[in-house]
Amino acid sequence: MAHRRQGYRFDNDWKKEDLESYLINIESGTTIPVNAEIKMDQVVLNLDTVKQYLIRARKISLMDCYCRAMRKNCNAPVNTCIDLNEIAERNIADGTAREITLEEALDVLLKTHEAGLVHMAYVKRDTPPQPGDVNTICSCCSCCCSFLATTLRFGLAPHVLKSYATFMTDSSKCTGCGICADRCQFGAREMVNGSLAVKPELCFGCGLCASKCPMGAITIVNK
Repeated sequence: MAHRRQGYRFDNDWKKEDLESYLINIESGTTIPVNAEIKMDQVVLNLDTVKQYLIRARKISLMDCYCRAMRKNCNAPVNTCIDLNEIAERNIADGTAREITLEEALDVLLKTHEAGLVHMAYVKRDTPPQPGDVNTICSCCSCCCSFLATTLRFGLAPHVLKSYATFMTDSSKCTGCGICADRCQFGAREMVNGSLAVKPELCFGCGLCASKCPMGAITIVNK
């Protein structure tokens, strides 16, 4: 949990010049909400938001996450980065990625959600035909991701991250098990003296908490 707090630095962390060269290509980053419906032990994930990006794409590619492969600060899945259209075509052509189907892309997103990664949709500046369109979908962690880790550790998340949803907790159902706090990458949920402490301003509606709450105490709320 320590790395999710402001000011934390890993021994193998991003240098200022690394971040500047990488982030200059990012126009915006948006947290993709995962609407979670809990039925007993069955978890049903509704990935309609990201599915619309994928359906509209004429080409989809998959490659290793550069950040986790470089930093190695966790053991989360690495073959997770999805690119669309021009970027996908370029990566496939130069051999850095392989083409995948819509079904394969959705399977990657389901598996990475299970692993506790945050789905982020990025708009990059280097695809001029359709500026503003999502062309990269990453599954990010707060310990390795150059964009997510940096914004969290420097307290910039509320200023630079976009989100479409947030989550509410029914305190009458919450048993204080701490699962949601363990899965929250944003530091919005913490266990303090055995009780759940929530910081709504740090919630970006990713759904990692709701999909694993054993009591169904967390629900999505559209912003």
